[in-house]
Order: sequence, then C-alpha cells, then structure tokens
Amino acid sequence: MIRLRVLCPRGRSADDPSGDGPDGEASELAVAVLDVLEAEPGAVHVVCLRGAAMAPPGDVVEADLARESVDGILGSLRALGCSERGGIVLETLDTVVSAAADRAEDAAPGEGIDALVWDELLARTGQSARLSVTFVVMLTIACLLAAIGVVTNSPVTVVGAMVLGPEFGPLAALAVAAVRRDGPLARTAGIALGVGFGIAVIVTAIAAAGARAVGVVPDDALTNLPGVEFVYQVGPFSLVVALLAGIAGMVALIAGENTGVLVGVFISVTTVPAAGFAAVAVVLADWARAGSSLLQLALNITGIVAAGVAVLLLVRASRRRHRTSPEPAKTAD
Repeated sequence: MIRLRVLCPRGRSADDPSGDGPDGEASELAVAVLDVLEAEPGAVHVVCLRGAAMAPPGDVVEADLARESVDGILGSLRALGCSERGGIVLETLDTVVSAAADRAEDAAPGEGIDALVWDELLARTGQSARLSVTFVVMLTIACLLAAIGVVTNSPVTVVGAMVLGPEFGPLAALAVAAVRRDGPLARTAGIALGVGFGIAVIVTAIAAAGARAVGVVPDDALTNLPGVEFVYQVGPFSLVVALLAGIAGMVALIAGENTGVLVGVFISVTTVPAAGFAAVAVVLADWARAGSSLLQLALNITGIVAAGVAVLLLVRASRRRHRTSPEPAKTAD
C-alpha cells in the first residue's frame, strides 16, 4: 500500500469566493479530491483534515492506496490542479493490517508489485541521474578499484568495483527519458554519465601513469590476465548479459526493490571495469585492448538502456489494457 497526502488550499472561485465547501465543511479542492478517492476501489482509509494545512492554509486529504491504483489517481488529481495549487505526497507503507486494505488491493486491477507509478520512478531515477560530487567520487573510486583489480589479476577486486559503481541510476534515467520523451531528464543523465566517466577515466589514467613511473605497473601488466579477461573481451554473450541486467534492474526499480536485485545487476555488467581497464591500457599504449574495453563499455550501456526501454513500454502497454489514465506531466530539469 501507498499513503497519499494531498494539500488542498482554500482557493477562490466565482461560485465559492471563500474557498470553503457547502456549510464550511471542506474546501472546494478537498471535496473534488474526496470525490476522486470515493470513485476508486483501490482507495481506503480516506481522511479529510479540515484546516490542518498551515502554509498555504487549507485542508489535508489522506488515503491509503493499492499500488495498482496510484498512477490513475495521480493523473486525476493532477487534472484537478492539486500539484499546482497545493501538493501531493506519496509514502510507501511497509505494513498495513486492515481487512479494508486487503479488499482494496483485491479490487484494484493487476498486481501491486507489477504496477508502474511514473511519479515514483521519475523521483528515483531523476535524483540518481544528476551529476554530483558524490556520484563522481564513487565512480572514480570504482574505476580505480577496477584498474587495481586488472593490474593484479584479481577478479574479487573487479567485482568490488562493479558493486561500488553508481552508473545504473543515470542509465535507468535514460531509459525513462526515452519512453517519456523527456529531453531535460535525458540531458541530465547524459551529462552525469559523460562527465562522470570522463573524470573517472582521467583520474585512473593519471594514477596508472604514476604507478608505472615508480615501477608498480610493469609494461607487460596486461599480457596475462586470465582472471579478468571478461572485462575487455567482447563476446557473443556480452550484449545478452547487458540486456538481462537491464531488464532485472528496471523491473526492480518499478517494484521498489532497489537493494539486493540491483546489486546483482551491478555485478553482472562490466561498465566500470571496462572504463578502468581502458584507462590502464591507454597508459600502457595497448590500443587494441583499450578499444576493446571501450567497445565493451558502449555495448553494456546500450544494452542496459535498451532493455530498460523495452520493460517500460511493455509495462505501460499492460497498464493501458487495464485502465486508461493520463500520465504525469514531464518534469523540467
């Protein structure tokens, strides 16, 4: 279940200059919100708190929603102007002990774990897609670890770098942006990936050059690496692995399972290790392996984004078969 809270300011209209409803019981907007919730079988525990809002002054309407009903209700509330005049807040509820809530979930079409809530997905991917100091630092450390793992022929260190890498957030955002044709989100994610990987590779190359200068990295460091050949060798299964990882990652985001499943996705794809390997290969003038690593990086990025787009299109098509409801407006960067 998801908790919905709607702030309904006391507006003014020609029919209701005070902004209050009949007999002063609720604001005009609150009455409209209550009508939307009353018509939705997946809404339960509906509460109207008269005059509870302080800034701006108004009413607060709360309800618990079956996850399958959230996207449709948000579309209706947005059509009423709730997002512009007041505000809409969603909160995931881990435990709800209620027979009424059970009936609401049974009445809502589909399964909650499969429901796509666009606003929730946009919030998750939009936040993780932004270029930030934390993103660059984590990506740089991951590339450095990958480079160390390559030089020492240590698969464990390479896997650690894969887990640490934060690149799946912008990749998922690119998939969302492609489906929703959201240019600002696509630019934000693209900048994060381009600048982030650029800085990470440059720092890794500088570190590798310094290590080579003091003799820590020999010139033949990349000649015998049986444990980490998967990083730069583009084989027939490279794209398949990227596609499967992209599918698993996007399904996990839609279902709200963004912990264990996503860690498995990070371990499956060789984006960060490929970037780290390319940096070391460039320093050692091993252009063939550097090019192969960059191809591996591009292939994995393309596969993850393409798989994410396919999942979103399929889920959206399935939702439209259940019910027709407007999608939220695109968010500007």
